[in-house]
Amino acid sequence: MSKVSIIGAYNTKFGVHTKKNRETGEITELKTWYELLVEAANGALTDAGISAEQVDAVWTGACSPSLFVNQEHVGPLAMEAAPEALRFKPMTRSEGACASGSLAVLDALYSIEAGRNKVVLVLGVEKMSLLDTAGVTHTLACSSYWPEEGAKGMTFPGLFAEYAKGYSARHGIASDRLSRMLATIAAQMYRNGVENPLAHFSKGGPSDKLQLFSADAILNLPDEKNPLIAAPLRLHDCSLISDGAAGLVLAAEDCKLGRPEKRVRIAGIGHTTERMSITARDNMYEHSAGKVAAAKAFDEAGISSADIDIAEVHDCFTINQLISVETLGLVADGKGGDAYLDGRFGQDDTVCVNLSGGLKAKGHPVGATGVSMHALSYLQLCDQPVGLAPAGKKPETAVVFNVGGSAATNVVTVLQR
Repeated sequence: MSKVSIIGAYNTKFGVHTKKNRETGEITELKTWYELLVEAANGALTDAGISAEQVDAVWTGACSPSLFVNQEHVGPLAMEAAPEALRFKPMTRSEGACASGSLAVLDALYSIEAGRNKVVLVLGVEKMSLLDTAGVTHTLACSSYWPEEGAKGMTFPGLFAEYAKGYSARHGIASDRLSRMLATIAAQMYRNGVENPLAHFSKGGPSDKLQLFSADAILNLPDEKNPLIAAPLRLHDCSLISDGAAGLVLAAEDCKLGRPEKRVRIAGIGHTTERMSITARDNMYEHSAGKVAAAKAFDEAGISSADIDIAEVHDCFTINQLISVETLGLVADGKGGDAYLDGRFGQDDTVCVNLSGGLKAKGHPVGATGVSMHALSYLQLCDQPVGLAPAGKKPETAVVFNVGGSAATNVVTVLQR
């Protein structure tokens, strides 16, 4: 068990922080990449009750700022949250595609465990909305194995469609039944998301206006409202193109800063890697590396899947949420879809999954996602939930499962009160 705790967290509003004039093409930034970063940094420090002077180092997770906002060398930019207080302190960027934020958490934790630092600020940020859909698609494709995938027109919906096809073939699930399973997951995330004021699809958003809160509501949409993106995945199987940032403050166990009632231990971690090219794999129906990461994290924390109260899992696509609950051992392999059809993993279940709305409804600003998953799980364990909380109990153990690329990078974290 690590001797590092989270003592503060913050999550910006996720959504589109850009206004585009379709007639003139003029773009107005409502919040810039830089403003989102500074907001998350100052918010996390305030929540922790510490000053920037007390921070020893900063790690920032960012997936592809060079393509999204034309900014490389982003580590030093965290200094702008408090230029005088943070000047001359070490600042580093972590990158691992959609798991960049979780790698920033792990890098910060390792520095504390090594004795180099006592208090570390961890940030995750991405601004995706300056690009059009084609630009976002290309940028994300750069996190695939480019020679065989991105360069040949393979997109991330296409990569996860391979998981969907592999999963249905492996477990003998008919296409219509798989579609209903995936729509059930999407609807559950939309129901959760409208209760999260920070979600991209919160109250008043598209899912709320269209009342997409049941599988039938999604499946009955006309094709132009739910087009096929990469068979069998449709639009409402895909996560959102979002802007946003999140922050955490990590501290050593013997550090007395922060508030005792807001200290949550990082009890276990697992970080594993899969072969990047999907043609090199014979397991495009499960997250084998994710299972190893989960086993490592659970072993370090001294828990089993039965001890998990809440989980935030990486539903970049609905099929990935289905596979992820199996990866964490919340249900047997091949039974995840049946569990959702039976109404599992909601607010009233023994284990609640993605009460935030997940990437599907909360949004997926890729570099911020891992930090956000940790931040919202932390706040749940501090009895300060953003949006829904488990019904009738106070959660004691939370698990975060964040993946990068086509599940090439896998990070599982166990958090405990």
